Amino acid sequence: MAGQALLEPPFGLHWGDSPEKLIGWAGRQALDVTIVLPGDQAALRILKIQPRKGLLPGSQAAALEGRFLSGKLYELTLHYLDPEVSADTLGARCEALRKQLAAQYGALTADQQQRTVEDKFATRTVSFHREPVKGLFLLLAFTEVEDLLRQSKEARFSLVYRNENYKNEVQKELEALKTP
Repeated sequence: MAGQALLEPPFGLHWGDSPEKLIGWAGRQALDVTIVLPGDQAALRILKIQPRKGLLPGSQAAALEGRFLSGKLYELTLHYLDPEVSADTLGARCEALRKQLAAQYGALTADQQQRTVEDKFATRTVSFHREPVKGLFLLLAFTEVEDLLRQSKEARFSLVYRNENYKNEVQKELEALKTP
């Protein structure tokens, strides 16, 4: 059954993979890699991978961001944005991806839908999620910003694959190492 499909991150990655696997892939594809080492979270590593221009190879995503705890992958986010296409086109791509994910993993639940207007900018946010197993989930979030004064708008969306169960497991291992 589609809803029972095991939720694995894309690009041939698996929960617990090391940052080196992503860095190696990025190197073979000649992609830029940014590494963030938060000073207040010594065990956390964030890798952002993107081409100088265009999209990731074999994808409509513009960037990929992996989060690693103690060197183990627990979250992967794909960022979809393309200045070459309209906000409406990106909205249609987001909807197509939502339908594809629903066919693959089961229906996504609507989380949030809001619209705010401030200083002649209208911001619309829509998000959906699917949690096929408690602690293992997908989150799809779409944001559109419209400049009401200049009659223009931009959009972007992100797809987050997160394994909270695995993150908690690694966190417990880290805490056990700290306890004498």
